[in-house]
Amino acid sequence: MELEVPAARSFHLRRHLADLLVSDLAPHDRLPAERSLAEEFSVSRLTVRRVIDQLEREGRVYRVQGSGTFVSEPRIRKSVELTSFTEDMRSRGLRPGSLEVSCERVPAGAEIGAALRISPSAQVLRLRRVRTADDEPMCLEHSHLPGELVPGDLGPELHGSLYELLSSRYGLTVHRAEQTIKATVLDPDDARALDVPPFSPAFLVQRTAFDARGRAIERADSLYRADRYSYRLTIYREPEPDGLS
Repeated sequence: MELEVPAARSFHLRRHLADLLVSDLAPHDRLPAERSLAEEFSVSRLTVRRVIDQLEREGRVYRVQGSGTFVSEPRIRKSVELTSFTEDMRSRGLRPGSLEVSCERVPAGAEIGAALRISPSAQVLRLRRVRTADDEPMCLEHSHLPGELVPGDLGPELHGSLYELLSSRYGLTVHRAEQTIKATVLDPDDARALDVPPFSPAFLVQRTAFDARGRAIERADSLYRADRYSYRLTIYREPEPDGLS
């Protein structure tokens, strides 16, 4: 039975390995052998194994039976990055733009009011924009903003990034969002706006964005052409608990 090891030794071992992962080792490099770590830090191999088990559960290392323990690829923690259309297109190497921009103040109505957590009779700023990538239609975007938070007309700046405009003019910065993505088809009017045949496939992305205070500052329904747009996610399988296979 293993004698109790001072917590300081286990802590120093973990810190040493964490430093190796950050500074000295690249993805898929092998960690030092358990035996050498045990000797260096004057702990048992069981203690070394427990520390490495924790790093494996955190997704920072992986084991190959008979070969050792290796550094994992860096994980992307967000399932989908929270970006504006402008930021999204730039990250894909495309030039963002807008066509057919319209802006008007209307009552929120039941659905938009519920999403923005305001009265159905409250005024919202309704935006309609055909967003382009390299001058070709990519997305038909309908956004609703609480009128109380966004007074006045947004003007020609709507051809650029809405999030940048809200931040610079009104101090409204998007902190988080609730988002759903559905498959759909385009009705004739929406298809015409996106320059594709009626009933072409599309992604419907519905997003409610919140600032750091928890206020809903945008409800957006965006239709993306499925022939030009895709989502790519990197997902990971967590290590099985001990004793399971």
